[in-house]
Amino acid sequence: MRYIKLFMALLMVIVASGCTHKKANDATVIMETTAGTITLKLYDETPVHRDNFIELAGECYFDSLLFHRVISGFMIQGGDPDSKYAPAGVRLGEGGPDYRLNAEIRTPEIFHKRGALAAAREGDDVNPAKMSSPSQFYIVYGKVYTPRELESLRLKLQERTGREIKFTKEQIDTYTTIGGVPFLDGEYTVFGEVLEGLDVVEKIQNVECDEYDRPINDVRILNVRVETNK
Repeated sequence: MRYIKLFMALLMVIVASGCTHKKANDATVIMETTAGTITLKLYDETPVHRDNFIELAGECYFDSLLFHRVISGFMIQGGDPDSKYAPAGVRLGEGGPDYRLNAEIRTPEIFHKRGALAAAREGDDVNPAKMSSPSQFYIVYGKVYTPRELESLRLKLQERTGREIKFTKEQIDTYTTIGGVPFLDGEYTVFGEVLEGLDVVEKIQNVECDEYDRPINDVRILNVRVETNK
């Protein structure tokens, strides 16, 4: 009887916390922030990143963390656990769990369009396999390119990398109408996208930041919850 009572008490704590593990398939993420609500879809095509994000969200890992790196016309980045209690002005971006995720880069089918959700990572010099940070993520804002600008960028990327770079018709149409960050394609794992709340992303990417790209006034993730279709 004593063990039954202990089990029931533990169950009540889990339910009350609101942090429970969800089934992986068809996952939608509701991210409440101090700037508004962002609704995200996690891709089934990147199951390692999808399931890891769901696992961390179920542990309330992201709750109270900051968007610690924000660059206007580029992206907003969060997920550093060191940001939860970080004093103003402290440089952030090095924190996270002590493991990495294998890359699931699906370019050109999945790319860095505006609203894309992607995993941050260390640079190629120490991370040639392009493995992802398990907790730090970014949401793309980027810019809308003219066809001429996009072609110029393609040629520069080709020259810099020494390999042939091609954009699909879908990439070209998207980058010249919706916008995004095409020069990140093939370099980072994109594992989801914004369904609702792109206006919130726009608001965040326009905030004033310090020399480390950290917002002067903290932009905080209040909570993250995962909803799934049954």
